[in-house]
Amino acid sequence: MLQRNTGPYFYLPKLENRLEAKLWNNIFVEAQKLLDIPQSTIKATVLIETITAATEMDEILYELKEHSAGLNCGRWDYIFSFIKRFGQGSTAFPELQWPDRNNITMEQPFMRAYTQWLVKTCHKRNVHAIGGMSAFIPVKGDEEKNDAAFRAIQVDKIREVTDGHDGTWVAHPALVGYVKNIFDYYIPEKNQIDNKRDDLTEMPTAELLKITDYPVEEKNIKTNLSITFHYICSWLLGRGCVPMNNMMEDAATAEISRALIWSWIKNDKVLSNGSVVTKELVSKYLNEIFEENNSSDDTYTVVHVTRNILEKLCLDTEHFHEFLTTLSYESLVAT
Repeated sequence: MLQRNTGPYFYLPKLENRLEAKLWNNIFVEAQKLLDIPQSTIKATVLIETITAATEMDEILYELKEHSAGLNCGRWDYIFSFIKRFGQGSTAFPELQWPDRNNITMEQPFMRAYTQWLVKTCHKRNVHAIGGMSAFIPVKGDEEKNDAAFRAIQVDKIREVTDGHDGTWVAHPALVGYVKNIFDYYIPEKNQIDNKRDDLTEMPTAELLKITDYPVEEKNIKTNLSITFHYICSWLLGRGCVPMNNMMEDAATAEISRALIWSWIKNDKVLSNGSVVTKELVSKYLNEIFEENNSSDDTYTVVHVTRNILEKLCLDTEHFHEFLTTLSYESLVAT
């Protein structure tokens, strides 16, 4: 790698705090000693995709020291982490209400605050601040929907680059050139680390915990269940990213969907029609989805396994499973 003028570069996902960053730094130091290559050859970008890591971004950069290439906004996992940590209801934040995922956008106060503070933190330390991934993907065979998807991506990326991000993610290879042109237009240089975001003087603590609520419709229950159901089916069959409804769904977006359902049941969420989200209501829609997808008499098909997994994820209100994947691993051999 060094002979080709590149090197061992890593993305570090799911970190919760500075101690995990310190562990990785120790690993990098020892690896470079074993390989007899210069210290700081290895570089790592940390995905800030947990609410706990968002409060320790300075410390995470410090612990990685010369191995740090910057931080990245893992926006979908960040939303999931937020629901996971606060979705059980909080006496400290009794007003906290979760809208449907369609309304948990980058315009939400808690998302705006976290992404902008990440830029501030990275540029203060002269490292890169990388934006997140828009879930929109190109739509084949429908010019109107395709144009709408590209407009949504354009708005998202212009917001990121004007906020100060140095780079970003995309959900589909066909978007690379399109999004690169947007960043090249706004950043003629290699990066914009010189943009120190001096307008942000202190961590926006209140904004980091602020969510704008929107009415949740009953149809949103089935939509979220359906997304998670089809994703788990695909995951069990070996596909980690699945296009659905002109969006790219991955583990994080499926996690958001099932976590919302769990939280709505746990907190007796009142829907726009006045009814309350209950286990019985969720079970009704889960049964509908199962019947719509059950085309076999075999009692141990993927859809049967998926149904069992989803029941545990959504209906077990006494226990929140940290990740749907760890629960699903138990079923891989069976499927």
